[in-house]
Amino acid sequence: MPPLLTSRALSSLFLSTRSFPSMATPLYTTTASVAPKSRLRGVVFDMDGTLTVPVIDFQAMYRAVLGEEEYLALKSRKPFTGIDILHHIENWSPDKQRRAYEIIADFEQQGLDRLQIMPGASKLCGFLDSRNIRRGLITRNVKAAVDLFHLRFGITFAPALSREFRPYKPDPAPLLHICSTWDVLPNEVMMIGDSLKDDIKASGLAMNLIQLMSLGCNLSIDDLYFVVVIACGKRAGAFTCLLDETGRYDTPEFENVAFKPDYKVSSLAEVYSLLEANFDLIP
Repeated sequence: MPPLLTSRALSSLFLSTRSFPSMATPLYTTTASVAPKSRLRGVVFDMDGTLTVPVIDFQAMYRAVLGEEEYLALKSRKPFTGIDILHHIENWSPDKQRRAYEIIADFEQQGLDRLQIMPGASKLCGFLDSRNIRRGLITRNVKAAVDLFHLRFGITFAPALSREFRPYKPDPAPLLHICSTWDVLPNEVMMIGDSLKDDIKASGLAMNLIQLMSLGCNLSIDDLYFVVVIACGKRAGAFTCLLDETGRYDTPEFENVAFKPDYKVSSLAEVYSLLEANFDLIP
């Protein structure tokens, strides 16, 4: 597992006097102008439901792990944010946790058996390669799933961080690790994903962490994580794009969510024009 970045390393890499962009466009907009255009040097993708067609029945998996009664209780308490099953089971007893991971692994294996690349993903990656724009990946799936994706479809991402990297999204650490590896700032990267909770929140928290450091806050890395979540949780910063194939996020209950994406698309094919219209694609 790659080591977490220290606050000293983060500040030396990202501390900058340049201003960070605010939300580039209103929520759920696919095309907009950014004047002047912002530089984009890398794109980080989610995997399940973004680069791959969603095939895992997550609700069935949650029921199998939690049991019907606990599943319904959690779902009623978090109707919009959903259940973070990995976080939920972290404090279980070792035996109970082991059984939970066995159930999750079984569902994930079923997903691997039916793994399909998302329409438009291959062409989009080819487009990014033609412009020398870096490609990274962050997923809460296991490394074996990432390796299979690379092997089966012949498209590789670097870094490609699976859930073996801790802490996993929506914590900002994976995104910060990729930015550190690429030697770029978070506001020079876009994250594309299908989850407001995991992908959009992770990008926003990463940028908020850097903004705190740029303001000279004397905070340890643990303090930063706490302050980011509590004090800056509703303020997104890094460029984000929500892939919403079915329009589920168009419903009224998502109008007032804390983390809103800069852009929203219904397919990966829409990302080309979005990038060219709003960004200077400069590696």
